[in-house]
Amino acid sequence: MASKSMALVVLAATLILCFVSSFAEFQRLNHGAKASGSLSFLVVGDWGRRGAYNQSQVATQMGRVGENLDIDFVISTGDNFYDDGLTGVDDKAFEDSFSNIYTANSLQKQWYAVLGNHDYRGDAVAQVSAALRKIDSRWLCLRSFVVDAEIAEFFFVDTTPFVEKYWTHPKDDTYDWREVAPRKNYIETVLKNLESELRGSSANWKIVVGHHTIKSAGHHGDTPELVNLMLPLLKAHNVDFYINGHDHCLEHISDSDSPLQFVTSGGGSKAWRGDVKNPKDLKFFYDGQGFVSVQLTRTDVEIVFYDVFGQVLYKLNESKQLYSTI
Repeated sequence: MASKSMALVVLAATLILCFVSSFAEFQRLNHGAKASGSLSFLVVGDWGRRGAYNQSQVATQMGRVGENLDIDFVISTGDNFYDDGLTGVDDKAFEDSFSNIYTANSLQKQWYAVLGNHDYRGDAVAQVSAALRKIDSRWLCLRSFVVDAEIAEFFFVDTTPFVEKYWTHPKDDTYDWREVAPRKNYIETVLKNLESELRGSSANWKIVVGHHTIKSAGHHGDTPELVNLMLPLLKAHNVDFYINGHDHCLEHISDSDSPLQFVTSGGGSKAWRGDVKNPKDLKFFYDGQGFVSVQLTRTDVEIVFYDVFGQVLYKLNESKQLYSTI
């Protein structure tokens, strides 16, 4: 009887692990570059407030810049719907905060989104559901996935489950851990799959996207779990950029030990004033609303930070030498 009970426990544990692993796998998607071999896109985060807190104004300027650059897609760094995500696939907040706000012709491109901590406070399963794509075909939000854009690969990582306090000290908030719990297994699987994808990548540019900061001068500051668990992987596999939101600001921080650059684009709506830290290697910080554009070729990248009026605040330019294997 005891052996039978033990067998059931082992079977249950195995099924749970397989279930978690299946949702931590990185789905691979393709998005072709322009005929010229170049790529351009916008990055915005922390935005979904039904147009309030200047979300609509930021969206207007995104449309203008997007047209000028002939963008290929848009990246959302999470916290897509405030304050508590979506209530389900039929929640009107999806259209009120997304479809009816980003209406410019240039923004009618694919949107690639990750979940933020506020999204997990609602129905996270609904937000990654294909049902939303039937409402607005631009929307593509998954937990962790890879977009192969020929000259660059984008590795989108579900960072909210990494943060321990959301599990142990949720205060008055509740989080939708369906398809995620148990935390330890989920995180281990995400990291294993991320490392596998990075190791196998031969892209000219490797760009990792997550909601939470790794390094930040803003209100939230660094995320210790990502510094300890994810940062070593990014350095080991020569990732060029880590792009995030979470802090409601725009910033650029370099890494003193590697070529890795940290870009925060979390100014899509409500922004913060004050409570600014001054970390080592901080290159630019703007504690206000705005967004980021990125233009890539095989050897060069230009990242531009814009404020709510569409004014250029800062530019980051990087180049790399390509070596022939012949």
